[in-house]
Amino acid sequence: MAENHPTRSRGLALAVLCAASLMVVLDSSIVAVALPAIQADLGFTPAGLAWVVTAYLVAFGGLLLISGRLGDLLGRRRVFLGGLGLFTFASLVAGLSADAGVLVVSRFVQGVGGALASAVVLGMIVTMYPEPRGRARAIGVYSFTQAAGASIGLIAGGALTQALNWHWTFYVNLPIGVVALVLAVRVVSPDRGTGLRAGLDVLGAVLVTAAVMLGVYAVSSAVWAALAAAVGLLAAFVVRQAKARTPLLPLRLFRIRAVTGANLVMVLMVAGMLGFQFVTALYLQQVLGLDALRTGVAFLPVPVVIAVASLGFADKLSARFGPRTVLLSGLGLVIVGLLLLTQVGDDYFTGVLPPLLVMGLGAGAAIPALMGLAMSDVPAEDAGVASGLINTTQQVGAAIGTAVLASVAASRTASLSGVDHREALAAGFRLAYGVSAGFLIVAVALGGLVLARRKRPNAAFGASDAPKAAFGASDATKAALGRLEPECQAR
Repeated sequence: MAENHPTRSRGLALAVLCAASLMVVLDSSIVAVALPAIQADLGFTPAGLAWVVTAYLVAFGGLLLISGRLGDLLGRRRVFLGGLGLFTFASLVAGLSADAGVLVVSRFVQGVGGALASAVVLGMIVTMYPEPRGRARAIGVYSFTQAAGASIGLIAGGALTQALNWHWTFYVNLPIGVVALVLAVRVVSPDRGTGLRAGLDVLGAVLVTAAVMLGVYAVSSAVWAALAAAVGLLAAFVVRQAKARTPLLPLRLFRIRAVTGANLVMVLMVAGMLGFQFVTALYLQQVLGLDALRTGVAFLPVPVVIAVASLGFADKLSARFGPRTVLLSGLGLVIVGLLLLTQVGDDYFTGVLPPLLVMGLGAGAAIPALMGLAMSDVPAEDAGVASGLINTTQQVGAAIGTAVLASVAASRTASLSGVDHREALAAGFRLAYGVSAGFLIVAVALGGLVLARRKRPNAAFGASDAPKAAFGASDATKAALGRLEPECQAR
């Protein structure tokens, strides 16, 4: 990225990157509400219908890591633009689909484009904002798009499907994608990658892509043989990275406590929180009897509160108390909300809304802190792959959480054969909320153990963790950070 962005231009570039990222996140949930209409129109079998979601998740989750490394090698702006263009084109094809097979293939291509565009965004942001206070605020904006996107997608999906038809859940990406492409060409500065001659670990890329794709498919579809194969491929990938001259994922990154801790916490946090959204959507429709649109509206307080927290004061809290403290405190609030939901009744305003508000507040504080920690000490040349890594762990956590909580809820409901069906469903969902809280409790414990405390923020920077690498900073800024490094390391 260019070193001296005018503030206004840099803010517009951030808006473009986050808008594109939000569009990709929305796509994973906006289609969920339209699935019954898609099945009726295109004649999907129940098993085949799952591939409308799974095809996207498999491609998206499997290609994030290699997409991030390609950004380091080829230039992150170039990879972002290519992925955004591919995603937009595939959205058009999906919207025009009159055949089940065409829709599934276009969803897979959407996943490829989404991975290319999304994997490099966080790396581009930390490069664009070298100063800690500005970076914390920018990551807060990005985190809002990640955290609130699924809820907004449910609302948009319900509204578009009921007001128009399911095709518009894909067509809505076209104007956003085209405008984002045009603006990105103008306001996002080109960056120079290290070049393919630096080496791309092709074997490692094949191993990790196959491992993540198989893993997401296995967890989403409960095919345990595929899960075993995924674990074997992942082990082979780790061995390969230890021996490769130019590894796809340099294992040295995991010697950085912030990177290791943040990615472990991300898997568990997303497993609890994304799984919670899946369970709550079912609870609202099957127990409270809400239709698709009202279910989406019922989630609306979550993105609103997340926006207030992540855009309003999360960066100030991190600057004052440090991102580790803010992360653990925010997760504590999410746990409180989930535990309240284990006692949920049959009224939305008294039983569901208060926990949603508590959870939104906690998530809005915790997610920006976690994203900042994941990138805080990463060398500039590895920013793309580190960005791809944290996005990959998000997808793994989402797949695990959704599969585990759906299974827990269904098993509990099935065990209550003599109970009223509606009450049996509610009992299953309450148990799932307890398991969600368990995921978050383990996340807090791991975060407390692995993530190191950092010294009080230096007043000159207003942040708790001056980074080791000044991404795109001037030589003077780098020198100043270098002099302060011994005070700020404290890993």
